[in-house]
Amino acid sequence: MCSYKMIFGGVWMHLTIIQKSIDYIEDNLKTDVTAKELSEMAGFSMFHYYRLFQSAVGMPVMQYITRRRLLNALYDMHCGEKMVVVALNYGFETQAGFYKAFVREFGYTPTEFLNRSKKKKPYRINLFKEEHIMVSHKILKEILKKWRLENEKLADVVYAETGNISESACYVGDNYVIKFSSNLGNVEKHISLSQEMENVGLLTAAPIKTTDGKYVVTNGELYFYVTKRLVGEQLKASTMYLEDYVPKARFIGEIIGQLSTALAKVDVIANQANIFKSAETWAIPTLTSKMNLSKNFIERYKQVFGAIYESLPQQVIHRDLNPGNLILSGDKWGIIDFDLSEKNVRIFDPCYAATAILSESFEADNTDKLNQWIMIYKNILYGYDEIVKLSDNEWKAAPYVVIANQLISTAWFSEQEKYGELYETNKKMTEWMLLNFDNMLFD
Repeated sequence: MCSYKMIFGGVWMHLTIIQKSIDYIEDNLKTDVTAKELSEMAGFSMFHYYRLFQSAVGMPVMQYITRRRLLNALYDMHCGEKMVVVALNYGFETQAGFYKAFVREFGYTPTEFLNRSKKKKPYRINLFKEEHIMVSHKILKEILKKWRLENEKLADVVYAETGNISESACYVGDNYVIKFSSNLGNVEKHISLSQEMENVGLLTAAPIKTTDGKYVVTNGELYFYVTKRLVGEQLKASTMYLEDYVPKARFIGEIIGQLSTALAKVDVIANQANIFKSAETWAIPTLTSKMNLSKNFIERYKQVFGAIYESLPQQVIHRDLNPGNLILSGDKWGIIDFDLSEKNVRIFDPCYAATAILSESFEADNTDKLNQWIMIYKNILYGYDEIVKLSDNEWKAAPYVVIANQLISTAWFSEQEKYGELYETNKKMTEWMLLNFDNMLFD
């Protein structure tokens, strides 16, 4: 099963009722909760309740209960509990029954999923704050008939470094990925850019046509498309700190430089972003009451970055170059997920890549590792400069781009209930960056 966030319409009262059901389910995962019990609590007939629940959540209520039990059982196993014990605790009659249910729901065995994921207690879903809708494997199988791929095995996409489950994609067999979004513009952007990048020789998750020659299938408010699966090794932030970290960082910078050169030549509709203004007018005011932001630094940010921002070269960028989107396939690097691409300062991508590596490996008390990251960040920019010659103002702006992105990310996480852990990590990262900002400047 894969999930996707979207904004619900409909009647507020019905969402309130279903949210009460979700809360009740979460509080009683180890008891025998039934659809009949939930419908009676909601004051609806079974038939009407089923329809309301599936409309709000995207899957049948009993499948939802099973999924929540499995996710919490997985967390207990991460904490050291044996599989047979968690199976019984969460209402499965046998370990074999638990095993089969797990494989059916996630496409992995419990052991495989444990090895792919990290210990993280499942967040409680809140329809009013997180606004979730879920797409079951059954629905995906139906959609995949358009590509004649309905008989392929489905498995959740689990990111190697974080253990997070993708909220908008599933693996289809060994060779494909099905993705979905409520934003048609983002879908079309990925399709267009990935094709353009493939045409210039870069490895990308290029789209696959349906049997009737289309790239996109619409189902309700969601848009589905299938891409090639780039089989290879995702870049892991943890591996960046090994002995060869300087040449590795340079190489990553060069790869991003090659991508930037290719993106500069494409003609695609993309939103224009202003990272300076986003931090100045939204992120900084949002965070001022939540953490210690130096007034002196804020003034420095506005004066220095503001004075040079308009001179910085701008173009279409990838926008989301976290380690998981860089894949080593054979002797080539592949780049995936162009759906967030926008027009921005061109140095955003190498700066973002460096920040993402820190975010996935941050240890607040590990001074040696943090100092090593500064060298990783600088060498990514040095490698990028080998391909895309940076102007004096771009060298001057680079640390401000890093801190602006960090402020924006931290402000966003601060407003998302389910990302509380990421908010705390990014808050500490931001505080560390501000204290060490001068060390991030280029001579």
